Amino acid sequence: MTESTSPLADLTAVGVSIWLDDLSRERIATGGLQKLISERNVVGVTTNPTIFASALAKGEAYDAQVAELAAAGTSVTEAVFEITTHDVTAASDIFRPVYDASNGFDGRVSIEVEPGLAHDTAGTIAEAKTLWAKVDRPNVMIKIPATVAGLEAITESIAAGISVNVTLIFSLERHRAVINAYLNGLEKAKAAGLDLSTIHSVASFFVSRVDTEIDKRLDAIGTAEATALKSKAGIANARLAYQVYEQAFDSERAKLLLASGANKQRPLWASTGVKSPDLPDTLYVTELAVADVVNTMPEKTLEATFDHGVIEGDRVTGFYDDANAVLDSLASLGISYDDVTAVLEKEGVEKFIVSWGELLDTVTAALDAARVGSTI
Repeated sequence: MTESTSPLADLTAVGVSIWLDDLSRERIATGGLQKLISERNVVGVTTNPTIFASALAKGEAYDAQVAELAAAGTSVTEAVFEITTHDVTAASDIFRPVYDASNGFDGRVSIEVEPGLAHDTAGTIAEAKTLWAKVDRPNVMIKIPATVAGLEAITESIAAGISVNVTLIFSLERHRAVINAYLNGLEKAKAAGLDLSTIHSVASFFVSRVDTEIDKRLDAIGTAEATALKSKAGIANARLAYQVYEQAFDSERAKLLLASGANKQRPLWASTGVKSPDLPDTLYVTELAVADVVNTMPEKTLEATFDHGVIEGDRVTGFYDDANAVLDSLASLGISYDDVTAVLEKEGVEKFIVSWGELLDTVTAALDAARVGSTI
């Protein structure tokens, strides 16, 4: 099997953009990232605090920069900013040919605003602008969480011409609000005379975490009917999110913006690594294949799909009735969709804040060690 005949190539042919949910200095320096572009159909990268904390904890790739930052007396928050934007800038340069070839749709590298700003609209807008200016590459995307406070930040960032990856979307209602925030931003950008064709956005809809939370509740119910619904909610929810996307960008409001050069805000399937060993390891890839989406995968899921994924074409647009039936069945069992998605958003923000703390701790330890080393 070659990369041109692999399941990943089949996935690309359906219209799915494959992005890697990982980044490290080592991947960049060793050519590993370029190899994934060449051999695994990877056309973008997403990052988050967890990914950077993991990368910094391994190997020696960051030692030289950490030593420089330590010698300069850099604070830990400034050091995190310099380290992460360095990696994202380098990765953006590696992906620039993909960006150019795809007219800006792919070749994207995402970097997240500090998670502690999730409920701070003004702080999020300010940091989005700071990150955008620091990386200074047209193919970077700034990740903004889809909290209520994040919605206005999305609008204002888009209005300023910043491309945005909206993260932590769990509910269909919030997805609609995110699309509305994007369209609001485009309308402001248009009024300001910006070139709408240069502004891109994706809406990151989380998949496996929905199953994890709902399956826990189904187990607690314990009936045969409940058991039969396990591991079906995540895919059903994502399929209906695609329907929301189709309807929203078929509106007269959206068509007017698209006619002015604007781009659609593509759905992005996030959290696509399976959490249960009882499930096929390519489940959230093969069952969510459809045109005009992004699937951002951990490397383990990427390799599993390359090795044995079976791509059967569009597995989304013909399944809306089935998806609605799954959500209706869950409701009939007393499982509140609104409660599940609210819990997941709260947990999602909290998890990223914890990871941010771990990242700060990791960098603090590295700076301290560098300073001690320089005095020996």
